Amino acid sequence: MNKSPLAIATGGLLAMAAGIGVGRFVYTPILPPMVEALHLSKSQAGLIASANFVGYLAGALLAAMRLPGSRRAWLLGALALSAICLAAMAITTSLALFLVLRLAAGMASAFCLIFSSALVLDRLATAGRSGLSALHFSGVGIGIAVSAALIATLGDWRSMWLASAALALVAAIAVAVLVPGGDPPTPIAQQSSRTRMSSAFVILAAAYFLFGFGYIITATFIVDMVRGTAALRPLEPYIWVLFGVSAAPSVALWTVLGRRWGILKTFAVASIVEAAGVAASALWLQALGVVVAALFVGGTFMGLTALGLIAARETADGDPRGRIALMTASFSFGQILGPAFAGFVYDTTGSLAMPSLVAAAALVMAAVLSVVADAKRTYRSS
Repeated sequence: MNKSPLAIATGGLLAMAAGIGVGRFVYTPILPPMVEALHLSKSQAGLIASANFVGYLAGALLAAMRLPGSRRAWLLGALALSAICLAAMAITTSLALFLVLRLAAGMASAFCLIFSSALVLDRLATAGRSGLSALHFSGVGIGIAVSAALIATLGDWRSMWLASAALALVAAIAVAVLVPGGDPPTPIAQQSSRTRMSSAFVILAAAYFLFGFGYIITATFIVDMVRGTAALRPLEPYIWVLFGVSAAPSVALWTVLGRRWGILKTFAVASIVEAAGVAASALWLQALGVVVAALFVGGTFMGLTALGLIAARETADGDPRGRIALMTASFSFGQILGPAFAGFVYDTTGSLAMPSLVAAAALVMAAVLSVVADAKRTYRSS
């Protein structure tokens, strides 16, 4: 059955919401009550987060291969696995099982991003409605905000995981209805072309690594930081909702700016804004500072994700799926290092200030590299 471009984009939104907004990021608001109930150290909490990103890396690398079956089948399977992993988190207290479950959930998240983006964006391009891609990417912020609002009504960490699983399952069923079967045709020339890389792409991938490292410490620990500061604790039910709400429209905003200023120049600006938000979480641990951190980091991280993937399509020739997967892998390396590094430093020093400032510096360097990549691409095309 043919579906309208709006229905397909909405299906993409729900896939991103379930697989990433809930499946990947719901750990952040569940982390504080889970840490208290199970007496986890910051290193253990960071290790669980990093396991998810190891899985995300593995999923990205696997998705870069020529897998049998349709993209839709892989997407729906990933959404089902994500919901199962969310539910299973509620029925164990074993650190080893937490690591395995978050690793599997990370693989599912990568598949959701890559296969939903490849499937939905191709269909929108075929229909001449590429502008609806912003609706697709907004799903991450919507998933974060809705799951955070749901979790704020619950008191027990187990019920939080189960409620998140139910939310992800409902969204997955809607995706199955909205995103039709049968992959769109791929031009023969594109089928035969291999993934090609340029020097601009390699530099961009390095910037994407730094972006992954730079945002994830704040994205993992901001709710825990609020909970651990007596003056800020009343903000706990709201700060992650604010993070998600600011993320939802960010892709549309940054892609519009990207069309005006250039994708890589806009990537540089967004990286600086995000660096300011990360620095605020370290240097301005007051109510306004935490709100600024949530707005600046929440309002840029999905915009940067989208800008990076758009730039990956433009910085070399050949099949873009491989470059998208390689960018996702580079991003994942940064995310793996971030929480583990921050947790170790916190257990050593009792503060997240130093790792947050290191993360802010990484984002500034990402901005510099994106400008260099833009100059390389301009020189190559001239």
